[in-house]
Amino acid sequence: MELTLLGTGAPAGLPRPDCPCAVCATALGPAARAATAVLVDGALLLDLTPGVAFAAARAGHSLGGVRQVLLSHPHDGPAVEVPAGLPQPGRVPDGRELALLTGHRVRAVAMDAGGTGYAVTGPDGQRLLYLPPGGAPAGLEESRAETYQMVLADVVGRPDALARLRAVGSVGPTTDVVAVHLDHDVPSGGESVRRLAAAGARAVPDGTTLVVGAYEDVPDVPRRTLVLGGARSGKSVEAERRLESFPEVLYVATGGTRSGDGEWAARVAAHRERRPGSWRTAETTDLVPLLAEEGPPVLIDCLSLWLTDAMDAVGAWDDAEWAGGGEKALRERVAELAAAVRSARRTVVAVSNEVGSGIVPATASGRRYRDELGRLNASFAAECEEVLLVVAGQAMVLRG
Repeated sequence: MELTLLGTGAPAGLPRPDCPCAVCATALGPAARAATAVLVDGALLLDLTPGVAFAAARAGHSLGGVRQVLLSHPHDGPAVEVPAGLPQPGRVPDGRELALLTGHRVRAVAMDAGGTGYAVTGPDGQRLLYLPPGGAPAGLEESRAETYQMVLADVVGRPDALARLRAVGSVGPTTDVVAVHLDHDVPSGGESVRRLAAAGARAVPDGTTLVVGAYEDVPDVPRRTLVLGGARSGKSVEAERRLESFPEVLYVATGGTRSGDGEWAARVAAHRERRPGSWRTAETTDLVPLLAEEGPPVLIDCLSLWLTDAMDAVGAWDDAEWAGGGEKALRERVAELAAAVRSARRTVVAVSNEVGSGIVPATASGRRYRDELGRLNASFAAECEEVLLVVAGQAMVLRG
């Protein structure tokens, strides 16, 4: 089964008309995207959008062979005039299946928001899932789940849709996940590519033709990632974003609770409210056995608090204890943690503070903590496929 993406943008396109934002200002030329529409084997058109006939011509295709036009957006009819020669657009009722003379079968998938999703099975048996903008499948059951060779979805706007599909086995390691309905929420270019790759997805330019089942271009999700940044840089948000399209993430909070500290409690509450409801939370600094376990992806926030606990345990704040064995004991703990990361089989994303670029601490204990955190970050980063530095909410790739 072959499909051509006649557009890959949000319903209003990219750039949005009259939008002054930075993303729209730079979404020009090859970075511009028309509203998403998909031509399947020249016979099935998913979504009728403005200029779709011209988009097909630019991609080297004709709409003359289209036998069915299906709408996915949450509206009652086509938003544009139907070009001459195309059949009237329609919509398959949820749960019903449509058989085409071309050998394609199309089943309507119920969504948790307005619109209709479509599971398309080609004459060759390959399966494609196409989801509308802002929607995720509703009522998925693992026992009845189909495995799709390709998924076209609003990965940026609804990462939880991808998480749901992964949870029931509809999306696997070889599923080609292509982001469509792309809007101005994510900067274009390298930043968009990086964020999608972290979710195991990719984006392609308008007019691209893809073969369902050819998964050689499926990006590999980094197994170990370290996200560095200063205070309020956006490092925790960046780390959480990398795993929001995966189900059953284990969030490891190393800060614990601080009785009577209202400001700390407010920070913890803000973090919890950001996380998807399917994530579990563990409050612990005992990271080595946790990394040795099999299980879902783990997000550690953060290593700087782990270091504080480790330095407390070895008496690092007392010069005599530090010189009498505390320094050696801390080095051994850091080496043990690095070895655990090296051998970890689960996906790991860790957060840490970058404190070496600011003012030199006024106290010996402050300088000691700064130095040891720098050493810890370097040891942990050496075991990671990807290392990011977040500055002013912008992630810079240091490795990967």
